[in-house]
Amino acid sequence: MSGQSASYQWMNVAGASGFVVNGWWHGAIPSATLNVIWLAIGAVALWRIDRRKRTPEPRPAAD
Repeated sequence: MSGQSASYQWMNVAGASGFVVNGWWHGAIPSATLNVIWLAIGAVALWRIDRRKRTPEPRPAAD
């Protein structure tokens, strides 16, 4: 599985979400904050993957 795949990034987002909840629950605010940042990184990666899929590839110039 590549780090460029949507499934990999979804697992990152899901894992970070779990750690945010766990860190908050146990009062580990620095850990929760770090995982919010990691969640945002995964969300941006998913947004870029989606944008890349929606953008049509440029056609080669006709000679």
